[in-house]
Amino acid sequence: MNFEDLKLIEPIYQAIKIKGYTQPTPIQEKSIPHVLAGKDVFGVAQTGTGKTAAFAIPMLQLIYNRKNIEKKLGIKALILAPTRELAIQIDESFKDYGKGLNIKHTVIFGGVSQGNQVNALQRGVDIVIATPGRLLDLMNQGYVKLNTVEFFVLDEVDRMLDMGFIKDIKRIITKLPLKKQTLFFSATVPIEIKAFADSLLTNPVQVQVAVMSAPAETVKQSVYYVEKSEKTAMLKELLESEKIQHALVFTRTKHGADKVVKSLKAIGISSEAIHGNKSQNARQRALSGFKDRTIRILVATDIASRGIDVDKLTHVINYELPEVPETYVHRIGRTGRAGEDGTAFSFCSSEELAYLKDINKLLKHNIKEMNLAPIATFASKGDGGKKSKSAGASSGRKFYRRR
Repeated sequence: MNFEDLKLIEPIYQAIKIKGYTQPTPIQEKSIPHVLAGKDVFGVAQTGTGKTAAFAIPMLQLIYNRKNIEKKLGIKALILAPTRELAIQIDESFKDYGKGLNIKHTVIFGGVSQGNQVNALQRGVDIVIATPGRLLDLMNQGYVKLNTVEFFVLDEVDRMLDMGFIKDIKRIITKLPLKKQTLFFSATVPIEIKAFADSLLTNPVQVQVAVMSAPAETVKQSVYYVEKSEKTAMLKELLESEKIQHALVFTRTKHGADKVVKSLKAIGISSEAIHGNKSQNARQRALSGFKDRTIRILVATDIASRGIDVDKLTHVINYELPEVPETYVHRIGRTGRAGEDGTAFSFCSSEELAYLKDINKLLKHNIKEMNLAPIATFASKGDGGKKSKSAGASSGRKFYRRR
């Protein structure tokens, strides 16, 4: 199927062509016709599957058609997202797909002054993309009225529940009209998610794409066994030996992300961290710099990375392995998109062997283990080139470190 088969209006079709897209992803192919038909949709899809376009494209078309006929004022669509980064990413998608439609949209999130957001709302908007906390705050101040909403989207519902937004979401829902079209997207469907969906959706169409238990085939994966104390040296050497010009690096903690950035800046590598302790302005500057290639390395924690979507990202590096194996797939899914080649390197210390075992089990194959010869220079410093085994070497794997 091609996008031209989806009966899209010409302005949207041309906007999609400008983006270089010709064929919809599975979630788009399955969702767009149902949304255009006015049905509620329960979508099970993970980050990187193209689900933003799956709801943005048909919503823009429906709003455009109705707006030209009904001339109604007020907010027509509300999209809730768990993080600032994802909300901004969704807003950018509406901008890309909605060129020439004269549909006004704005994004609302915390961590910054509310002045510009309030001004946009007062000028009048058709679509609001928001994180729950700031939206509730502006509703309580009287700046947001939801009584005219015709479309309601909950994106990454499982992550919103993990982050404790369920009470805020339920408060927001009480202010929405009973009659509306609701689109509900989640990567997983535990019992509480299913119950929540059942309470919101009316005769929904369930759309599901394959659970992401494996990354795209275009992503080349490998793992280096290296002790925690040597990971910084490993990262520096890897960036040089592989001539990596642009990479997203993952750590498990905010403190770890800051340490990696400090060490990279000390040797002249442009890098920034993005995590929950950073101000929204700092996070957005870092993300913008990474997208326009003025920042070579972006170091991120998992929650902060939600919504990061960078065209033609070549490398993802797991400085620390995630505790949840599915998170590994989410991380490396940032590269190798849209048929492009991608590379994912992972560092595994003796303390992380259990995490690697779980990841390999999920993937149903073992990640390629790399010989440390290409970066033996860092291992030989200070110990005359001797190799030392860690406590984890009883498994038959050697971990290299300085003495």
